[in-house]
Amino acid sequence: MKAVAIIPARIASTRLPRKILREIDSRTMLDRVYNAAKAASALADVIVATDSQEIMDVCNKHGWNARLTSDQHRSGTDRIHEVAQSVAADVYVNVQGDEPLARPEHLNTLLELMRDESVQVGTLKTPCGKEDVANPNAVKVVTDKTGRALYFSRSTVPYDRDSHGDIAYYKHLGFYAYRKTTLDRFCGWPESSLERSERLEQLRFLENGTAIYVAETPYDTIGVDTEADLKRVEEILRSRRQ
Repeated sequence: MKAVAIIPARIASTRLPRKILREIDSRTMLDRVYNAAKAASALADVIVATDSQEIMDVCNKHGWNARLTSDQHRSGTDRIHEVAQSVAADVYVNVQGDEPLARPEHLNTLLELMRDESVQVGTLKTPCGKEDVANPNAVKVVTDKTGRALYFSRSTVPYDRDSHGDIAYYKHLGFYAYRKTTLDRFCGWPESSLERSERLEQLRFLENGTAIYVAETPYDTIGVDTEADLKRVEEILRSRRQ
């Protein structure tokens, strides 16, 4: 199984401008994400997909594989789809560029899931800490007994109506793996109603009847969208060195 990771990387970020090139403990966010992906043994290649010449210049300076893509894409998935038209692979992995705590273990676990050829889309979950159960920026996922996703939500799901207190909550991690035909279909579908409501792109798959299977990892991550997120990541990295 040939798997290629593609890192969609935009310079224009609404909430945290130029975040992809922000330094965290002397290394840019993109540096951390790219090298984590390169260390994943299950990947054949890692490609940065960007609409920014500045990011292309950074990639060229470091010898990172990168492709310049259209600046008209609505999402990182559309950017990945453009690159997938000219790069052959059995599986394409979406590694978001604002995940500086990404680890090779995330990607190897995800790709182990994709060894089952019946799985068209895969992603990851991790046990949800108490601080994130009610946090709308931490997306929760509920699965069936086979690992198939039933729903993703910013709300607290499942809801503990009788306050038993023994419910296991899972946080969704934004790593995805797709087969080419399924990625093609996804990018041809219009935005779905649940996707629009939750602002969660993966719900487009579920609303169109495409199953997403979810593997579990013990390694949490923090997607960086704000200065506060950046500080949390810096604190975690500092604590690892101690």
